[in-house]
Amino acid sequence: MSGLFDNPTDRPLAEQLRPAALEEVVGQSHLLAPAAPLGRMLAAGRLASVILWGPPGCGKTTIARLLAERVGLYFEPLSAVFSGVADLRKVFDAAEKRKQTGRSTLLFVDEIHRFNRAQQDGFLPYVENGTVVLVGATTENPSFELNGALLSRCQVLVLHRLDDAALDLLLSRAEGVLGRPLPLDAEARAVLRAMADGDGRYLLNLAEDLAALPPEPALDPAGLASAVQRRAPAYDKDREGHYNLISALHKSLRGSDTDAALYWMARMLEGGEDPLFIARRLTRFAVEDIGLADPQAVTQAIAAWDVFERLGSPEGELALAQLVIYLGTAPKSNAAYMAYKAARKAAKTTGSLMPPAHILNAPTRMMKDLGYSKGYRYDHDDPDGFSGQNYFPDGMERARFYRPVERGFEREIRKRLEYWDRLRAKKGG
Repeated sequence: MSGLFDNPTDRPLAEQLRPAALEEVVGQSHLLAPAAPLGRMLAAGRLASVILWGPPGCGKTTIARLLAERVGLYFEPLSAVFSGVADLRKVFDAAEKRKQTGRSTLLFVDEIHRFNRAQQDGFLPYVENGTVVLVGATTENPSFELNGALLSRCQVLVLHRLDDAALDLLLSRAEGVLGRPLPLDAEARAVLRAMADGDGRYLLNLAEDLAALPPEPALDPAGLASAVQRRAPAYDKDREGHYNLISALHKSLRGSDTDAALYWMARMLEGGEDPLFIARRLTRFAVEDIGLADPQAVTQAIAAWDVFERLGSPEGELALAQLVIYLGTAPKSNAAYMAYKAARKAAKTTGSLMPPAHILNAPTRMMKDLGYSKGYRYDHDDPDGFSGQNYFPDGMERARFYRPVERGFEREIRKRLEYWDRLRAKKGG
């Protein structure tokens, strides 16, 4: 087997450093170690169809090619971006002919989530009868993007973004190929790894750019920033990352971790998220997770939303940051949210029960004869300003939906409800 670095030097650095054996793959030992899922398959000498799910530059294509080599399968690569039904037919026809000669095919489909549902269904018979071992690669959550039928026939394996140690190892390998260290001081080297954001291919492309610079002086972080173009953090506004980060923001606020919430909002904005989407979600948080524990929370949310619409970006983003701080430090309660859910459930369960007759208006004689409004007591005429009458349907037991917490303003609301409960019991309502 060829060594790691004996590739032509005119090829891109990332291609020169492409591992020649599975043992050289970095950052994915949880899949490739002897006791790990792929390690066990290799030990048995038989591959099952799998979906490799992971971020860009973590080694999906390389692993697929090396798996085929290790178990002696014909490696057939295909990109869902550039392929259609006709290409799939050719691949399956060739795989069937190959199978008749006794050789199986590993069909590697990059960006498999880009195939539509009908195209994905086309894989099923060939996977089931063993014509191909399918290895699909995707950066998107397979449970969102792939057919359930296809997923049921494949094992989903999650690849990790490369950690700092793996990226540092790649840099050392790059310097070995280049024959000299990169012109970076220790701090700039750490910043370079952070800029890669877990993407090994991107890191090596940066290293190749830096290798063209003079070996002296060594760049500090400021010099590095001037020498290379930093990309935006990986974030796709209509994919899983979008939902992961808004979930992180929401739950950080719920946990009153204001600093973490500011970080996640900044991540979203840096990734190009629409600030108005964030404003809407923060307003939802104000009513769902704070509610009447701080009645000003929703007012603050609407005000921040309005400020952003008036100022625009980037000035208006400060209003969103201020709102995140307000929401993060506010007392929390989901009592109103839970009360609404409980009331909806009761409404569905009880059906079409009529309101009690005494609280119905009686604009006609017939309605008066039927008892509408009879016995109604006008609360303002009561000395306590509270009649204690029943307002639930006849035949339905009184329910308690809203249960305020002992936090923030809801502590005062709780006292009011307890006061009215005592009066109601006294008046027999």
